[in-house]
Amino acid sequence: MIQDLVIYVIFITYAISVLMGFGTVLTWVERKQAAVMSDRIGANRAYLRIPFTQIKLVWWGLFHGMADGLKLLLKEDFKPKTYDWYAYMVAPWVVFTPVLLVFAVVPFGGVLVPGQLFPSLAGWFGDRAYPMQIAQLDAGLLIVFAFGGITIIGAMLAGWSSANKFSLLGALRAGSQMISYELIMAMTVLGLILIYGTIDLDQIVRYQSGTVAGFLPAWGIVLQPFAATLFMTAAIAENKRIPFDLPEAESELIAGYFTEYSGMKMGLFMFAEFIEIAIIAALFTTLFLGGYNLPYMTDAGFRFPGGHEVAMSHGVVVLIQLVVFLAKVFVICSFQILIRWSLPRFRWDQVLRFAWKFMFPLALANLIVTVLFVWALQ
Repeated sequence: MIQDLVIYVIFITYAISVLMGFGTVLTWVERKQAAVMSDRIGANRAYLRIPFTQIKLVWWGLFHGMADGLKLLLKEDFKPKTYDWYAYMVAPWVVFTPVLLVFAVVPFGGVLVPGQLFPSLAGWFGDRAYPMQIAQLDAGLLIVFAFGGITIIGAMLAGWSSANKFSLLGALRAGSQMISYELIMAMTVLGLILIYGTIDLDQIVRYQSGTVAGFLPAWGIVLQPFAATLFMTAAIAENKRIPFDLPEAESELIAGYFTEYSGMKMGLFMFAEFIEIAIIAALFTTLFLGGYNLPYMTDAGFRFPGGHEVAMSHGVVVLIQLVVFLAKVFVICSFQILIRWSLPRFRWDQVLRFAWKFMFPLALANLIVTVLFVWALQ
């Protein structure tokens, strides 16, 4: 139906705008947050001048990200002699595209009823209702890990095809590190699957609208606080951010697996990293922080412990859910950047030892305890 097509085009446009917006804003946030943490001013040189005046709009350095993007678009694209030119060309897109596709299964709001939101369109939309999620798949978490695994292939293709020893070393590091920590991410999520009984991300969010012990919100971080810590740690390692940035350690490998890339191809690798910060934050919000809802919030309003309910109009609920989701994602993104500028880099042997000898046993122990707990309750 044409109505469905219109709604999903709006959803897709919104999702791409949000991810591209986060990717751009986070480049500025990282610079300014790093400057604040190290008592510096930070980026403040790029500006826009109002025509025919001497007024310069600096806006706390917001234009630096735009200037960098323009520079990468206009920069000359050097192409080295490679082992495989096709793998070299396609690798940035194999890294960048799956990062965007993961967001397709993430619910960024509750149920949208266009006829209630816009009464003038009620005759056209009727009583149609649309969950604010691009792809409503029962196997949502499986899609997340399937697409997440594809980025490993892109990093290894880039390093292998560049005919550069530093790139090849970075690719080997990226492959082993990302596979190791992706296993830990999956094990931490298994505990939530056992508790909520589903891998549908929208259903997981709806279960978190309930309560535990009569008053605590049934958020994943309340039910699985240990798993939340392990998940965030493994996700940062999966994104190859400090202290786990060994695949692109500039002091050792120049730029790692994308050393031989320049121009916008290099920009795709770097932009994918910032978008993945937002994806990690969106997944953490969905799995552990109640998703798009506030505590005790449903699609009809608030239902507090004791049976007291506060009803709200559909438009207000939709707006609150959209804003709450974006606010939670931004806070988690800032937390990841805080970690990036707080901790020193591990050695390469420490990265894998930390995964297999420390985090893996802890994730396994957490899963066993969760299994026993769920079995005892049933």
